[in-house]
Amino acid sequence: MNRPASGVETPPAPRLFEALEAPLAPLDRLPRSLWLGVLTHAGGELVPRLQALETWRAALLRGELPAPTPGWPVSMCAGVLEAAADSSPEGLPRVTLDGELRAVFVALKLPAYCVGREELADTMLQGLLFHLDLIVDYCDRGASPREAEAMAVAAFADDWGERCGEMDELIGAFGDLGDLLKNARWDALRGLLRSSEWREVVRIRALIERLPELVRIIRALGRNVPSADDAALSHALRAEPAPAQSERTVARRVRVPDMPGETRGVHRSGRVARMLPAEAMLLGHPQLRRVWHARHAERTLLAYEDDDQLQALRRERASVLRPDVRPAPGRRLEAGPMLVCVDTSGSMQGGAEAVAKAVVLEAVRCAHAQGRACHVFAFGGPDEVVEMPLGVDLEGVHRLTRFLGQSFGGGTDICAPLERALARLEDAEWQRADLLIASDGEFGATPALAERLHTARGVRGLRVQGILIGDRETIGLLELADDIHWVRDWRRYGRAGEGTPARGEGLEAGGSPVHSRSLTATYFPGALRNAENRARTLSPEAAAAAVRAGRHRGDLP
Repeated sequence: MNRPASGVETPPAPRLFEALEAPLAPLDRLPRSLWLGVLTHAGGELVPRLQALETWRAALLRGELPAPTPGWPVSMCAGVLEAAADSSPEGLPRVTLDGELRAVFVALKLPAYCVGREELADTMLQGLLFHLDLIVDYCDRGASPREAEAMAVAAFADDWGERCGEMDELIGAFGDLGDLLKNARWDALRGLLRSSEWREVVRIRALIERLPELVRIIRALGRNVPSADDAALSHALRAEPAPAQSERTVARRVRVPDMPGETRGVHRSGRVARMLPAEAMLLGHPQLRRVWHARHAERTLLAYEDDDQLQALRRERASVLRPDVRPAPGRRLEAGPMLVCVDTSGSMQGGAEAVAKAVVLEAVRCAHAQGRACHVFAFGGPDEVVEMPLGVDLEGVHRLTRFLGQSFGGGTDICAPLERALARLEDAEWQRADLLIASDGEFGATPALAERLHTARGVRGLRVQGILIGDRETIGLLELADDIHWVRDWRRYGRAGEGTPARGEGLEAGGSPVHSRSLTATYFPGALRNAENRARTLSPEAAAAAVRAGRHRGDLP
């Protein structure tokens, strides 16, 4: 501000083209991706079109349609349409371009997709500008103005009808899509969404709905620890004393002198009724009678002292401390990352393969929803380990789709993926991770590797969860997992034509042919590597020495 000597502020001098640029102020609030389309659009005047487009964008971000905007959208053949409307019979409804577009937005529920998603709203408005620009081209090709508008609206509806279906599939598979809805990434995704591998992703997503217990186990992975910043909203409450004003009833006993009640003693008074007999005797003497009158006048007669007490109630305000329940300050709890080992051996083909893929997809969904990292180890035979950091980004969706679209085959070697998972636990960002093993259990880890895993449990607090996709618990899975969830009816989740038809009960219905998963513990308890069996197991050297000495089982210590 310019301050003259008098100290009065004077407004700045207006810029040269400020008045001319004022109508274009909406451009400052619109993203650059919309500038070219709105400036070169063939319908309506520029200034009303800018204002209308800004209104449409703000309304879409709120998830609603704007109030009618006369400046846009308008027909490029407005004059022809007005003449046709004037010559049309009275009473026929006049369909406008704005009304047809609003009907499309309502039918496809487009505003609901745009809530809080600026990139998607901008892409939608770009498509709308593009299709409305084609009305003039349709008219040049011989279409009537009404037909041209209908063709443009239909093309926009077809384009976004297909895209909404694809978005629904993506949202159903991954939940929140984040940057995937950006136009540049969307173009790269459209080919993937039309592939056969993506059909497998959709099938696996539908399978997850039939396995709620599996979802619960996966979401419980990762240890919760306080985050580095305070929680914005805390569910914990704490009562703190706070000063407050309170009204209360106070009872007081008020002493009422000379009221008949209790005789408390003797005092000097002018009350004749309560004077002592000695004072009354003065009245019978001719000379002392004057003394009595003098004392009565001076209120110095000896008299009994009587009084009584009354209770008085009154309200008064007082300062008190009252408990004030407030959110307890603390740190937000964050769940740790997830390490998932998935068995891709040949024994997992069919229904077991589908359940294993469902484990991977749900792990990715859960990690993305909670902002956690997810790392998958797909293992088969020796040296057949594929590591995949999975997330809901363009590269992560491509990797996940390729994995879910392939078939399983090969041998089974659990040692390599476990060694890589234990090595990853050494990194700072993975130290709070939990391990999930999804397999049919047809494997065995070396005693040294099992001991390393046991040490990681005690030192790092590692939890190992097992998903048994088979008919029985195996020694290999029992040694590694803290808890095992048995998917007993895994056969029913294969593709149509795979495995046994689902009819009848038991195995024929896709269930397990055995009555219990714990066959090893029931019939072969000595095969388990528990503490008791380990204590009773001799080393090869001790067993050889016992044989050479000719000792029998009963002779062994």
